[in-house]
Amino acid sequence: MALEITIEDSRWQDAGLEELAHQAVGAALGRFDLDPEDCEIALLACGDDQIADLNAEFREKPVPTNVLSWPAEDLAAPEPGGQPSRPEADFTGEIPLGDIAIAYETCQREASAAKKPLEDHLRHLVVHGVLHLLGYDHIRDPDATVMEGLEVEILGNMGLDDPYTLDDSL
Repeated sequence: MALEITIEDSRWQDAGLEELAHQAVGAALGRFDLDPEDCEIALLACGDDQIADLNAEFREKPVPTNVLSWPAEDLAAPEPGGQPSRPEADFTGEIPLGDIAIAYETCQREASAAKKPLEDHLRHLVVHGVLHLLGYDHIRDPDATVMEGLEVEILGNMGLDDPYTLDDSL
């Protein structure tokens, strides 16, 4: 898997980010029969200040958030609740999916508030980010229903509880 992880906040090093991110990315891609070895994703592990800057720049929301995603290609379904297009390989044979950023403080705060392990919340947020890269979203209600169902399924396959019974902050 071409998962490039950049750690900008050293607290992520103690959280087991690399192994957890590989697990979550592999599970999410496997759900769609995508070979993780063929896919390219960049993951930025940062803090609240940096993600607030990114959120301001790209979403005009100058506040921290838990996860941001930048798909390499717009794969979104045109109709609400529809199936996004399948990503395709580029001329190198790789499938560039895009970039994800995750903020330590927000992730830690949300995990504590939901009384669940940081590791479980991290896996959820990475799966959530990968689904965004694959064209899923939660802006429209039918899309949110599909995306949340996929998250529950993927996380369940990883042995994790339904995150929406404990945490609906995404």
